[in-house]
Amino acid sequence: MAELSTLARPYAKAAFVHAKAAAQLSAWSAMLQLAAQLASDAKVKALLSSPERSSGLKAAQFNQVAAEAFDQAQQNFIGVLAENRRLLLLPQIYEQFEQYRAEQEKSLDVQVISAFALDDAQQEQLKSALSKRLAREIRLELVLDKSLIGGVLIKAGDTVIDGSIRGKLEKLAEALKS
Repeated sequence: MAELSTLARPYAKAAFVHAKAAAQLSAWSAMLQLAAQLASDAKVKALLSSPERSSGLKAAQFNQVAAEAFDQAQQNFIGVLAENRRLLLLPQIYEQFEQYRAEQEKSLDVQVISAFALDDAQQEQLKSALSKRLAREIRLELVLDKSLIGGVLIKAGDTVIDGSIRGKLEKLAEALKS
């Protein structure tokens, strides 16, 4: 998959630079999310992979599906992707665009996996502590996993903080085996 992300990078960067200059980061984010979902659909993927259709026809059909959601610049972007046979890269382009956007906005999506539901006060305390530690605005995604027994597992980008009981038991077992 590294090759796909390498191919997607210049398009994601170009979309980000344009959206930032036009002060339309959220609009472009929404457009790319929709386009990525469309490009991931099996029927649309078959249409985009078809060698029988020209790139212009593929772009026109793709834009027609989401005509109300895409402005002219966004439709032009889809056209450029079609000309370069890169429409199937839309999920990777969206992912990289979101990374650029998060960096620009100094925000970070953090997944918190917990054995139990966290109340609002606990969420705010966790958000505040992570915000100070990572120097970013934090957006929490909460996931329940009863197999953790207790505690939480925090995934913030490349950083993983394992404060779960299951993780501590696994570390203890490793230490006892050594």
